[in-house]
Amino acid sequence: MIDPRLIDELIVPFLREDIGFVDLTSTIMIDADATAAFDVNAREDIVISGVDVAVAVFRRCEPDCKTDVRVQDGDHVKAGAVLIRVTGKARGILTAERTALNILQHLSGVATLTAQYIKEIEGTGAQLVDTRKTTPGLRALEKHAVRCGGGRNHRLALDSGVLIKDNHIAVAGGLTAAIARAKSQVPTLTKVQVECDTLDQVREAVEAGADSLLLDNMEPDTMREAAAIVSGRILLEASGGITLETIRAKAESGVDLISTGKITQSAPAVDIGLDEVAD
Repeated sequence: MIDPRLIDELIVPFLREDIGFVDLTSTIMIDADATAAFDVNAREDIVISGVDVAVAVFRRCEPDCKTDVRVQDGDHVKAGAVLIRVTGKARGILTAERTALNILQHLSGVATLTAQYIKEIEGTGAQLVDTRKTTPGLRALEKHAVRCGGGRNHRLALDSGVLIKDNHIAVAGGLTAAIARAKSQVPTLTKVQVECDTLDQVREAVEAGADSLLLDNMEPDTMREAAAIVSGRILLEASGGITLETIRAKAESGVDLISTGKITQSAPAVDIGLDEVAD
């Protein structure tokens, strides 16, 4: 579930952007007291995410509408499935249509693509996690969509954990120095992860006390060597160059986590429509 308070905050600018001052077409074409029923339909096989957001959009534009929600976030549905039936004054419902569908199509697209990646690594023991490569303003919703698709979340924001990358290492004066500085100041329950490009860095990071390693753009054979060096002492995460075609081999290398920005950054919107229910 997404916190309803967050949804309420987010949909205000969404609707302001789409409506402007007034929905000119619906106001002109539809009588204020005209009522209708509409179905939100899946037009392809998808994984659902964003139902609560879509419902909140409809209710914001037509507070008295009735929403019969027939699916839950995380459900796998077939083409033709009715996701939500919305009944009430037609003017407000149609004003909400595009915004509600846009967010539902986008978040379900993220969930659907995530599920495809998850399927590719079944049985390997590795878990798929997301990244901070999200749409500005939509991170909480997109990370929720990753969970709906079966993935897990990495850092929610920069204050969620320490991830020391190459530029941090360069400025801090070296990998060991960077880890020592982080470990001396980080909150006691916060982990320190280090990005490693080479096996020498893997050895140094383990020796320096890193809590986990991010293996950046390594080939599967190299990651196997890294896994042998670590020998289960700390978590290993693979990142970089992760696609549907490459993820299986990298998952079989012995890593614990695989992160990719593609599930949020490159997910195509799925096909969902709003259709009036015939009498």
